[in-house]
Amino acid sequence: MPAAEPTPARRLIDAVAAWDHHACMPLRPGDASFLPQLARHKAAGFDAVTLNVGFGEQGPEEHLRMLAALRHWLLARPAEYLLLQEAGDVERARASGRLAVGFDIEGANAIGDQVSLIQLYYDLGVRWMLMAYNVPNRVGGGCQAEDGGLTDFGRAVLAEMERVGMQVCVSHTGHRTARDVLEAASRPVIFSHSNCAALHPHPRNIPDDLIRACAATGGVVGINGVGIFLGRNDISSLTYARHVDHVVQLVGPAHVSIALDYVFDIGELEAHMQRMRSTFPPGLGYELGARFVAPEQLEEIVQTLQGWGYRDDDLAALLGGNLLRLARTVWKAPVRA
Repeated sequence: MPAAEPTPARRLIDAVAAWDHHACMPLRPGDASFLPQLARHKAAGFDAVTLNVGFGEQGPEEHLRMLAALRHWLLARPAEYLLLQEAGDVERARASGRLAVGFDIEGANAIGDQVSLIQLYYDLGVRWMLMAYNVPNRVGGGCQAEDGGLTDFGRAVLAEMERVGMQVCVSHTGHRTARDVLEAASRPVIFSHSNCAALHPHPRNIPDDLIRACAATGGVVGINGVGIFLGRNDISSLTYARHVDHVVQLVGPAHVSIALDYVFDIGELEAHMQRMRSTFPPGLGYELGARFVAPEQLEEIVQTLQGWGYRDDDLAALLGGNLLRLARTVWKAPVRA
């Protein structure tokens, strides 16, 4: 039986660079059993994905051990994966049928009190880092607790990230701290995976003024696929597309991207949530159970946006072009081994 003709959405996805800017593999350095599931991203049409190497309360040792484990596994499979270190790696991966994989850090606890670790993480492939993760740290406030703003240490972290070329991110960060960062930054700032408070009020979602302020820096808002942030734990492609469209209507298609925040091991996430009660407090929807828009929904999301009249060039921008622009603008030449 002949293969089905690809849909217009799939043809577009296959014709452009598609990049999921945030996904979550299990954070167990000694367990690579889930890593082959990265192939789901490639099958769905993605050419690049950014994986977190740690989050929240985890410290430098945990982040570095996980980063080493991911690098080791990926480098052992050069026919399937390419470490994402510079913007051109996305097109190189696409041209060779591979998946480019980069890294991110969810919260500056990863550096402890040592700003010099930022350069080390960058050299190892980390390309963006959050200022805070839900609760305050040395850098500033989290989005689910009292927020005293960006600290003096936070300003030093911001300056060092800009110096080495690491993308500054204010997802999960308190709104006051995020505004301080947006005002102080000299390079584009991102909300790597944050949804729209205008569509669903939640402390993790961001108001329109922050979306505008992010765009004013040249930055991008990545829309995540977490059900409780999309609204009512709804992970339909239609609801996801509505959050994309809200950003587009507000600041234009040059300032939005895909960042599904898909968690491959729900059991591990639930264990983290039990252990980090202050980071995931009751009453904010976490008790509803974790549901995520899956990589395989990319085609349906694009179909939805096409049905709303989105042009191919605007879809190409939000699928990956905007992130490539930021990579060319912010990242600096990596240190090659």
